[in-house]
Amino acid sequence: MKILLLSAYDAESHKRWRTGLVNNLSEHEWVTLTLPPRYFAWRIRGNGLSWGVSQRDTFCQPWDLIVATSMVDLATLKGLVPEIARVPTVLYFHENQFAYPSTRRQFSSLEPQMVTLYAALAADVLVFNSDYNRNTFLEGVEELLAKMPDAVPQGVAGKLNRKANTLAVPLEASAFTAREQRQERGQGLHILWNHRWEYDKGPARLLEAICAMPESLKLTCHVVGQQFRQRPLEFEKLRELLIVRGWLGQFGYIEDAQVYRQLLRSSDVVLSTALHDFQGLSVLEAVAAGCVPVVPNRLAYQELFADRYRYLSCSGDGSAEPAEATLSESAACAAMITQYAQHGLPIAPSVSNLSWSSLGPLYRQLIQQ
Repeated sequence: MKILLLSAYDAESHKRWRTGLVNNLSEHEWVTLTLPPRYFAWRIRGNGLSWGVSQRDTFCQPWDLIVATSMVDLATLKGLVPEIARVPTVLYFHENQFAYPSTRRQFSSLEPQMVTLYAALAADVLVFNSDYNRNTFLEGVEELLAKMPDAVPQGVAGKLNRKANTLAVPLEASAFTAREQRQERGQGLHILWNHRWEYDKGPARLLEAICAMPESLKLTCHVVGQQFRQRPLEFEKLRELLIVRGWLGQFGYIEDAQVYRQLLRSSDVVLSTALHDFQGLSVLEAVAAGCVPVVPNRLAYQELFADRYRYLSCSGDGSAEPAEATLSESAACAAMITQYAQHGLPIAPSVSNLSWSSLGPLYRQLIQQ
C-alpha cells in the first residue's frame, strides 16, 4: 500500500508517532511530508497553501491512503488538489484546539478550531490518542456551533463521533528498560518533572506543591524538559527554592537521550501538574522505566492510571487558574509525595499495553480497513 503521511506541526510527540508508524508498519510504502513546529498561527492556517502549491506533484501521485495529523488543513488541501479528494484519509489527533487552557494567547482565535473541524469533516476516519481527547473535541464542537448565530447544520458532532476511534501513541521498545536499584528510603526520594517548560504544564502548581512539602523530607527533585526563548517565571523561583532546601537535582533540558533514559530509570516518582495532557507521553515514558506516577485526577490520566496514583484535582479541565484551586490541588499533590517519602512507594503500574508490540496490530488493522 502506498501511503502519504502528513505532519503539519511536527512537534516531538508527532515526530515519534510518525516515525513509529513508518518503522513498525514497514510492509507499506510511506512518503512523509512535515513542517517545523513554529509560527503556530501561520502553520495551522497556512499548511494547506504551503503544501497545496509547492508539493502539488507529490499529492498528485496515485495514493492508496493519506494519514494526516489534525493540524493538517485537510479541507483546503482537498480543494486545492482535487486529485486527492477521493483518497481515503485518516486524521490523527494528538491534541485538539478546544481543550487548551484559555489563557494561552496563541489558541484564543476561533480559526484553529475551525481548521480542525473542517479537517475532521473532510476525513474518512478520525483517531484520537485518548478518550479524553476525543470527548473534549466533540464537546468543543457542540459548544462552538451552539454559539453561532444562524445556518448551523444539525448533528455535526454526532456525525464526527460515528467515524471516531481511540488509539494511543505507542511507546518505543527502548522506553521499556530495566530500572536501576531503587533509592533506599534513607537516601531520599527522587522526584522527576519532565515536561515542556510552558504555562500549560502547570509550573505554578509545581512550585506550590514543592512549597507545601515539609522541609524535613529527604528529596531530590529533577526538573527537566524542552525549553523555549521565553519561559514562565516560576521556574527560576523553583530553582531557588530547591537550592535553599537542598533538593536540587537535574535542572534544564537534557540533550543526550541516554542520559535522559538513565534519569528515568533512577527516579522514583514522575510528577505531572499539567493543566492539559491529551495522553501524557512524558509521564508514560517514565512509568515504563519504573517510576510511580503522581498525576492530577483529570485529563487523560483518569483512563491511564488507577485512583491510587491520582491526587485530588480542583480544576476539572485546566481552563482556569484560580489561586484557591492551585493551592488546594498543590496541597493534595504534596501530601501524596510526602506519604511516599515517609512510608514507601507503591508498585509502579504496567504500561506494556501501550507498547508498539501491543498497539502495532491495531494500527495495522486500521490501515488495512
